[in-house]
Amino acid sequence: MSKVSYYTEEGLKKLRAEFEQLRDVERPKASQDIADARDKGDLSENAEYDAAKEAQGMLEMRLAKLEQVVANARVIDESQLDTSKVLIHSKVRLKNVKMNQEMTYKLVAQSEADLKAGKISVDSPIGKGLLGKEAGDTAEIEVPSGKITFEILEVSRD
Repeated sequence: MSKVSYYTEEGLKKLRAEFEQLRDVERPKASQDIADARDKGDLSENAEYDAAKEAQGMLEMRLAKLEQVVANARVIDESQLDTSKVLIHSKVRLKNVKMNQEMTYKLVAQSEADLKAGKISVDSPIGKGLLGKEAGDTAEIEVPSGKITFEILEVSRD
């Protein structure tokens, strides 16, 4: 069974737009590239043909993955979220205890993650470590560089 992922309406629209772009524009272009390369002669020594076939294979893999993600995606009604604890689509203000530095993150699905925009994946080590915590709790999270201790200052919606 495939994993259900929760998205904002905007995030799901972006996923669908990417899927449609790949299916409706890139797939026909890849087929045309293969046909053009095939017309250039002997396929056994045609690097252009091999490259076009490989590019088409990669495109088809991405399309299949996106199709599965979109099929299992659910839009979450953020107005119904419980703000007493950290859940997907929660906005969390926290403090790195060791560095005495505050930061704010929104927990989102992996494909919506964008650290520059303050969006981290619920599947990331920090995201997993924050899930279920409440304001005032401390979370000790194992990351690749070691353990980080965060104090959860506030949990809210946008």
